[in-house]
Amino acid sequence: MKYLSLATLLAVTTVSHSYTYAQTTENIPADMKEIVVTASFQPIQIQQSGNAISVISAKDIENSHATMVSDLLRDVPGLAISRNGVLGSSTQLRMRGAEANHVLVMIDGIEVNDPSQGDEFNWAHLPAAGIERIEIVRGPQSALWGSDAVAGVVNIMTRKASKPLQGSIYSEAGSHGTNHSGFSLGGSGDAYHVNLSGSHVSSDGENISRHGGEEDGYRNTTVNLNAGWQLLDNLSLSLIGRQTEGENEFDEIDSFVTGLPQDADKESEFRQRFGRLQADLSLFDDHWQQRVAVSVSRHNNDEFTDGGLTGDKSIRKKQYSYLSSLNWADNTQQLSFLAEHETEDFSQRGTVQFWGNPNQDRNRRADSLALEYRVTLWDDLTLAASVRHDDNDEFQNANTRRFEASYTLPNDDTRVRASYGTAIKSPTFTERFGFYTNFQGNPDLQPEESKSWEVGIEQTLLDGDLLLGLTYFNARLENEIDGFVFDPMTFAYTAENINGRSDRQGVEATVDARLSATLGLKASYTYTDATQPDSGVDREVDELRRPRHLGSVSLNWSPDSRFNVNLNAQYNGSQDDLFFPPWPQPSRVVKLDDYTLLNLTASYQMNKQLSLYTRLDNLLDENYEEVYGFETLGLGAVVGVRYSFAP
Repeated sequence: MKYLSLATLLAVTTVSHSYTYAQTTENIPADMKEIVVTASFQPIQIQQSGNAISVISAKDIENSHATMVSDLLRDVPGLAISRNGVLGSSTQLRMRGAEANHVLVMIDGIEVNDPSQGDEFNWAHLPAAGIERIEIVRGPQSALWGSDAVAGVVNIMTRKASKPLQGSIYSEAGSHGTNHSGFSLGGSGDAYHVNLSGSHVSSDGENISRHGGEEDGYRNTTVNLNAGWQLLDNLSLSLIGRQTEGENEFDEIDSFVTGLPQDADKESEFRQRFGRLQADLSLFDDHWQQRVAVSVSRHNNDEFTDGGLTGDKSIRKKQYSYLSSLNWADNTQQLSFLAEHETEDFSQRGTVQFWGNPNQDRNRRADSLALEYRVTLWDDLTLAASVRHDDNDEFQNANTRRFEASYTLPNDDTRVRASYGTAIKSPTFTERFGFYTNFQGNPDLQPEESKSWEVGIEQTLLDGDLLLGLTYFNARLENEIDGFVFDPMTFAYTAENINGRSDRQGVEATVDARLSATLGLKASYTYTDATQPDSGVDREVDELRRPRHLGSVSLNWSPDSRFNVNLNAQYNGSQDDLFFPPWPQPSRVVKLDDYTLLNLTASYQMNKQLSLYTRLDNLLDENYEEVYGFETLGLGAVVGVRYSFAP
């Protein structure tokens, strides 16, 4: 089946018209000088980074007509998505075979990982509306960004106004009773910019469980504000505010008969509030940049059964930071210093059970200092080094480091790069203190520690019409935390540090070809080998929900400026998952089949203001599961209209 699906994927490339939304570093010619802000404390040219970086632009997002950001990320090399069923269901992202909570997620500089949900970011509730740009930096970034950035960083930037007055409204409807509408309104001048956007997504959904007929619906309302003021020639102020709230219905696991999801009247209500106030000061002809920022993120998650509240979790995270960067020698050398103070307050409420009392209030804090030095030699070679010291109130102090190099050969058509870094991941509140169903936390856990390195090469051919990229990565993780360890003394599950070393290694390959003036092809392939020690047995086993093979092939056809057609094929290889049959049977590993998804989007610009578009998802009506026992959506269609204005 695997080879048949791979062959199907390759065959699609010869007849389809599609577009890969993620633009990787391998796909960017050196003369474009694209700037990224996530790979360093200060913006740098993308070819000056030793890391593998992908960028999803505003045009990519517009052409995709994707509802959720997670749909955009499925084409990015090294990223694997797992969704527990239909739209609005819990959605995880894993990077290069690492854990879902090893990826730091930021929205406009605000760290939005949810400590009340295992330090993960739940991608189920992030709509693509109002997003201007997404940067994905793969590889360890703890030396810059701290504990959660073990495998990499995803930085999401919302839309800024660029004209005195601009706005848009849109509405779309589709299969499964799905409706999506929104707006954007803003303006800018010499000394200010402000943009307010909002979206509402609702869906009747489909049945998540394999049996039964209950539909699991979803509702999401998001509002975002992005504003800035130039108070002086060298002093600016920016303000970010974002709120998302809604509810999703879900099924529960039948722990007594099948061990699989079954129809149930269960619902989760969520609320996310993010804010950031930032001041930037430039001195000495822009040679000394200083930034002071305060960020706040709040997550509230309430669960209901048959209309009654059964439990809730909430978190408030505050982060205070000061960043100072000095550059000299015609901007070829740069030294940056970061001081950061972070506090987290966690609260959980629920019914006291045999397994324990879930009602608790916890907090933690961390103080951090970091240094980064970058130097560019002969305009071709960039070297960088970073170190970070984290003083955590619950664990021993941690030091992380990172080194990178990027070199463009004299012909300007070949670039080689390399990086090495260490990273840490502190145990989560849930792993240390959590109580739910039959899980008890372990307060004696120690942080996970990682060492990683990678090498890559990018080659430009045919006068820039063909771009090839290849990256090899290797990571090892010690003290990995296993959250599914059965404790025979309490007859409950708990979390423990695993003895031995977990290994992650693989290859990322990309192709970007301009076939004609109207037709372009892009493709990516990722091979990932992620293993961990088997508890009590002297052998290694595959990590869960890490497919060894991921592929994406796309073509984009634009015969003129008004018409665009995209057809995208995604291949997800087979992967292991964990099944918990009814007690007293032990848990066991199960295999999820591979699958190939084919998606089509088309848009037509009727005039300067009005455009029509359609999107067809899962054209082959593939029946597949990304999490064992949870059904996904089949063939679906969406039709939409957008009106934009800018006098």
